[in-house]
Amino acid sequence: MAAGKTTVARAMAARLGWRAEDVDELIEARERLTVADIFARHGEPYFRAAEREMIRLLLPIRHAIVATGGGTFMDPDTRQTLNLDGTTVWLDVPFTELLGRLPADGRRPLAADRQQLERLYVLRQTAYAQAHVRIDAGDARAEEVADRVLDRLGLA
Repeated sequence: MAAGKTTVARAMAARLGWRAEDVDELIEARERLTVADIFARHGEPYFRAAEREMIRLLLPIRHAIVATGGGTFMDPDTRQTLNLDGTTVWLDVPFTELLGRLPADGRRPLAADRQQLERLYVLRQTAYAQAHVRIDAGDARAEEVADRVLDRLGLA
């Protein structure tokens, strides 16, 4: 959450001439609701099911950079699917940095309570560590992070 996944994905896709897809944006367009509204009206399990479905729809697309939601990688089946079908990248941002990036407008339903958010952050670290590549993304602009990822993947 707030690691810059969408911005970095778009920067990488632009450099490679590939497609950039954002799972949250696709779900919002299909549902005609924001992520926060989906959580409020239908709950997190509904959203996670929509997320799994969207990932399955995106799998056949080649030459694409897919930005997932912050919790996508927590689902073991989704994580396995992503790891088997492509190269997964963890944009690692320190917690204090993430706090500064989060909007205070309620768009991030799981970030409403700082203690809950910190527990979620720690919990997610274990899942994120199962990504193929870890990139330190806390100290750089999105374009620099995109360059780091591309370099690490041998695509620069």
